[in-house]
Amino acid sequence: MQTIAAMLREVRFQGAESAMTFDGYGAVFNNLDSYGDVIAPGAFKRTLRESRKAGSWPSMLLQHGGGFFSATAEDLTPIGVWQEFVEDEKGLRVTGKLADTTRGREVHTLLKMEPRPAIDGLSIGFIAKKWNAGTKPEEPRRTLTDLELIEVSLVTFPANPLARVDAVKSGHTIRHAERALRDAGFSAAEAKAILSTGFNAAIVERDAGVDEGTATALRQLISTLT
Repeated sequence: MQTIAAMLREVRFQGAESAMTFDGYGAVFNNLDSYGDVIAPGAFKRTLRESRKAGSWPSMLLQHGGGFFSATAEDLTPIGVWQEFVEDEKGLRVTGKLADTTRGREVHTLLKMEPRPAIDGLSIGFIAKKWNAGTKPEEPRRTLTDLELIEVSLVTFPANPLARVDAVKSGHTIRHAERALRDAGFSAAEAKAILSTGFNAAIVERDAGVDEGTATALRQLISTLT
């Protein structure tokens, strides 16, 4: 099995309708990677069609399971599931959900770190079925036209600078935000008003003050839900 790695470019928070999920590109078409290979559009078409038919998706691993010859059972245990794979004009778009386990929560925390994610790569593990070999020095070593996708990993050290994770969705829910507001001293009615109208608009009508540190933390929490 071979691998192609890709960097995470940006992590941004979105709504929490699906906790601990993220989106991005596992591979980008027509981009020369560090191994000298290029993936052609349509290279995943067959493997995705067969996966949908079988109802069995490629695995989500961390660091490719640590290497198949030295990996432990824990290394090869998935950290979540891939929910969707789509080929678009850019490449292989992936949507994944991390497991609510120690390793899944750890990865989610690393993805959400500021000012940048602590883990910043995606990488595909595949078996090359068809390719065209380059014949000139300026051509890619191989243009991959048909790949059997085995797994897609979150990795620390990427090779391809164009395939990225675009979004990480928060694990928080509206209930978490309401509880945080109540803990900060708001009534149940005030908490509901803030969540429905926005923090800045609702806080103006409240007599009691909130310190700026608490206000900033609450704004960040609410921004992930609205």
